[in-house]
Amino acid sequence: MDLSIPDKEYFRIGEVSKILGVDPYVVRYWESEFKSIKPMRTKSDQRLYRKKDVQELLIIKNLLYTDRYTIRGAKKQLLKMKGEVMQEDEVHYKDRLIEIKKGLLQLRKIVS
Repeated sequence: MDLSIPDKEYFRIGEVSKILGVDPYVVRYWESEFKSIKPMRTKSDQRLYRKKDVQELLIIKNLLYTDRYTIRGAKKQLLKMKGEVMQEDEVHYKDRLIEIKKGLLQLRKIVS
């Protein structure tokens, strides 16, 4: 997955399919199966994918084509991966809040 995603806000389905190396109908199918992929729609009903959607589609492609997961297995693995990231974020936020609390308590002692 060393493919580079261009530095843009939005991508049309043709661009996404070229980045992924799959046909546009595959991207549309994955969008229907993986509810976390939610492209915006233009007034002319064209799909506009955000960079985070493209990154997630790359992960899905890797799970399906490289790791040989089924759609169902890829969904479970994706949820597991997101859960691990969320747990890491929660630990980071908790540590940061503890640091902030200590700083505020020190300020309170100085002011009092």
